Parts: sequence; structure tokens; C-alpha cells
Amino acid sequence: MERRVLLAVFLSFLVLVIYQRWVGPPAPPVDQIDGVQTGAPDQGAAASMPPRAGGVRDPAPAAPAAPPVATTPDSFEPLVADAGPRDIVVESDLVRAAFTSRGAELVSWQLKRYLDDTGGPVELVPPQVEAGQALPFALVVPGDPALTARLHDALFRPSADGLTLTADSATLTFEYEDTSGLHARKTFTFNTSLDQPYVVEVGAAVTTAGGSLPVTIEWGPALGGVRATSSRLVFQQMPGALLYGRAFENDLLEDVDMQRAQPGDLAERSSYTGQFTFAGVDNHYFLVAALPGDGQSRFDFRPVSTAALEHDLVAFNVTVEPAAGAVPVFMGPKDFDVLAAVHPDLVRAIDFGFLSVLVVPLHRTLKWINGYLDNYGWSIILLTVLINIVIFPLRHKSVVSMRKMQELQPEMKAIQARYANLKATDPGKQKMNQEVMELYRKHGANPASGCLPMLLTMPILFAFFRLLSMAIEIRGAPFIGWITDLSVHDPLYVTPLIMGGAMVFQQRMQPSGADPMQQKIMMLMPVVFTFMFLWAPSGLVIYWLTSNLIGIGQQVVTNRIAGPPRIHKVRPPAERQVRKPPAAPTIDVEPAQPGHSPPKAERPAKRGRRSQSTKGGRRSRAAGRS
Repeated sequence: MERRVLLAVFLSFLVLVIYQRWVGPPAPPVDQIDGVQTGAPDQGAAASMPPRAGGVRDPAPAAPAAPPVATTPDSFEPLVADAGPRDIVVESDLVRAAFTSRGAELVSWQLKRYLDDTGGPVELVPPQVEAGQALPFALVVPGDPALTARLHDALFRPSADGLTLTADSATLTFEYEDTSGLHARKTFTFNTSLDQPYVVEVGAAVTTAGGSLPVTIEWGPALGGVRATSSRLVFQQMPGALLYGRAFENDLLEDVDMQRAQPGDLAERSSYTGQFTFAGVDNHYFLVAALPGDGQSRFDFRPVSTAALEHDLVAFNVTVEPAAGAVPVFMGPKDFDVLAAVHPDLVRAIDFGFLSVLVVPLHRTLKWINGYLDNYGWSIILLTVLINIVIFPLRHKSVVSMRKMQELQPEMKAIQARYANLKATDPGKQKMNQEVMELYRKHGANPASGCLPMLLTMPILFAFFRLLSMAIEIRGAPFIGWITDLSVHDPLYVTPLIMGGAMVFQQRMQPSGADPMQQKIMMLMPVVFTFMFLWAPSGLVIYWLTSNLIGIGQQVVTNRIAGPPRIHKVRPPAERQVRKPPAAPTIDVEPAQPGHSPPKAERPAKRGRRSQSTKGGRRSRAAGRS
């Protein structure tokens, strides 16, 4: 039974790996790194990519398109504007951002502590998108495409030529005004405190001669940071929409819930109105989300297909109430502690799955250990040791139960051999089951006691797999020597091969009581696991290898405690021999005369004491006659 449980777990894990590797969405091409195409693009793709000079994206489309209706530039004169398009750089210890004065929009948001495959900082604003796509923090005036186009092309005057953020918060203001009465103002407030280093509060106001206008903040295609060298065993989450809060359904405000939508799902529904704690776009490791507060807000999503990228992106607009003020926008890593510092519910953006009740404690423990060791590889090893110490009684009980079942295998086979000729539907099979249960009861064995402890350890394995595949702390974390990133596979395949050897050695140490076919299948498992783990994250391989080594040591300890197995030998079945009573002795006696009884000495001797006395008397009479 223990072998069958292990085989079932192995097949389940194999199905999960096959689904993530071959059925799930395809990984990005090798020449695509963090949303940037490093290889030489073809002429068609190059023609569709707008050039970027000085960080300013050319708004002119590559192909002829119907331009939006806009007021001609000769009908008004700018009063407050910048002399020409330029970049304003805002830099801190964690972020380097670049804003363009054309439209006062964001053209770059780089995270310094996280590197892409080229060794540069991760870029969250995808630079290679189709022409005509909006940049982050573009303004949209609902129902007025002409005014929207004017705001996009206007040269806003910045309040500073650049900002270097220190311990205090800082604000960058962009302003534009012309003779038509149009006045637009954007403010970006940066909080450089340790609890919110990736949050920008965005405020916008647009007025005309007719008064103040409602505006929508638009974030163009998002999100960068997709890796090309991720592990093949781990499904990489591509950009998708997410919302957390209460949405209106049939004019009724629903309960608080997390909603996720892939680009292909947005055709069914793309607009959400309600009270949202946060909403935006995320991928495997990074998140861009607006936190509109307690008021009512609206989010509109749309899929964006690009020639430079094989996967689709997602753009979104956020509209808040006019009196809501500035909207905080988070643009950073899906780090548990960072998200919790911004808002306690923002940690829900990390999709740990249904095992989050186990993953979150493991994640917190791993970060706590790393605070002392400052190396996530050694932290994984120490956490694995602690986990195995906790589950030691379960594993010990499982091994002892397997040993006891191994000892009873000869008797089990003898019972099964006696009923081998019966069909499965024969009532006689019930008697065989009764004999088996009586054998278990007699020797205090329980098959479930060997299976259950192993099953209880399986959720920990899958929770650890989910943790190491989703935690951004593992991304780019080095271990030793050739292992420079625990989130990707071992480049030299050293640890998977050692892990396979340890699995084979551990398999040979375990009690073997299964039939030969199951034993062959169990010996094949280390080979298959080794093949799969060749492309698994190095952190997961280190965990599995450490667990196997601890299991080998525990097997040795258990064998010393339990001693050598005491195999119950069964004598081969023999024919029953019925013991016959001894035959009476035959005595030649002369025919008896009528009226005379035979002498006592001639009577058949009886068994026991009487026969002995009879023999004694016979000897005494013989002596008298002599």
C-alpha cells in the first residue's frame, strides 16, 4: 500500500509538471528579455515600433490611421509650457524613473534591486509596444477625444529638472496652459520612507473656460519584467488584470472578493465599477496597481497585442470621484513585506494558491532565517532541517509500520496463495480478508499507519514548491559557486544528479515488501524525478536533496532502533495425517471347551496401567510354573 501511495503521488506530480510545461501558456522567446527584444527585429516589426529619442515616445503611428479630431495648433497659443520635449529623471536608492514633458507621462520605471537577464535593472514600462499606445499616467477626458489628444501632445512645464529622493517626500509638478482657456496640472508625490518606497500619489486636474472637467488616468500596456530564463518546471505568470474589493453585479454591490482575468478573458468582461481596495495588472513577480480608497471607482481593462512580444499585455484606466484627490499607485515587486507595508490586503496579489495557509508561514520563516544567514540557499537548507525535525515522528512511524508490514509479508503471501484459485466475486474471498485482518490484529500492524504519515507530508512538499516558484526573494538570489540564481535551474546540473543518486540510495534502504513489478516502478521514480528536476528551480532541488539526505539519516536511526527485521517464516503446507489406533496383537488360542472360559492370560492386553499389571501378573505366574 505504501508503494501505491508513493506511486500515486509521483503520478500526480508528473501530471502537474506536464500541464505546466506543455499545456500551459508558452514561455517567452529566448531573445525576449524583460519585455525588450534583444535580437534584431525584422523590418515589419521595426517599422511598427516607435523610435525613442531622449526617452520620448514618438506619438506618430507607423501605419496610416484615422487621427483623432483635435483643435489645430494655430487656434491657440501656449501660455505655460515647456520649450521642447525632454526627460525629467527622479531617482532614489530603489527606483529610477523618467517622465517626459510631452503629456507629463511616465516613460521608464526601473527597479534597481532587481536585475533582468542582461544584468540591468528591471523595467516595468514595456518600451517595445505598438505606435499610438498610451504611456502611463496619460490623461483622458471622457467624451472628448480632441481634448484628450491635445493633453497628450502638450508640452508640460516641470517644476524641477530632476529629483534625487532622500528621506523626505518630494513632489514633481507638471503644468500646462494656453490661450483657449485650457489649464492642466499633474502632480507626482514620491514617498521615500522605508514602508512605501514604490508608491507614487498621482493627482490631475483639467479646467477649461467652461469649468473643471472629469478626467481618467490611463496606464498603457503593462507589465514589464517577464523573464526569458525562468525554470521550465515552473509556470510563469504572464500579465493579467486583477481586482480586489466589492464590484457591482446587476446593480448590487457584491462581497469582497479577488478577481483575476487573463487578456483572453477581457472580451467577456472588461469594465468593473465598485469599491476596490486595489486594482491593476500583475505578472509573476511584479505589480502595478492603483489604490483608489473607500470611494467608488471604475476600472476599464483591454488586451494589447504587440508584434515585438509573443504574449499579450493588458492596459487599464482608472476613474475616481472628483473629490477623491490623489490616487496612490504601487509599482514594484510582489514582496510580501513591501506589499503589507503599503496595505494589509495588498499581499493578496501574490497568488500562492489553495495552500496559502501553509505557504505564508513557510515564507515568513524563510525570510526570518535569511535575516541571520543572509543567503537564501543556506536558509532553505536550514528550513528543510527544521521541517524534517517537526515531521520526524510521522516519518519514523511510517518507517516502523513499513518494517512491520515487511515482516508479515510471508504470512500474507501464504494466505493469498490458499485463495489464489478463487475469483474476486467468490464469497470465499471474504474469508481471506478476515484472515488478513486477524493477522494484522495479532501482530499489531496497520497498513494505514504507513500511508497516512507520508500523505501528511505531501502538502508541505507542494507548499514548498509553490513558495520557491512564486517568492520574488528567490529571484536572482545566489547560493554558492555556479548557482547564481535560485529561481532558475542549475546551469551545470550538479545538484539534480546528486539528488537522483540520493533517491536511489534511499530507495534501496527502505523495506521492500511489494511485488516485483511495483519494485521496478519504484526504482524508476528516481530516474524520472532526476529528469524533471534538471530544469527545476535550484532552490527546489536543494530542498528536495536536503530532505532526501535527512531521510537517509533517519532511516539509519530507525534501523538501529528497530533492529534487524524479524521475518515470520511460514512452513509449507503439508497433507493432514490421521493417526490410526494401534492394532490388537493376535494370539493363537486353542478352541475353548463348552462351558469353559478362556484363561485370563489369553485375553487381549489393555492399554495403560492395566496392561502393565497384566504383564506383571503373567510374568509372576510363569515364574511359579517354572
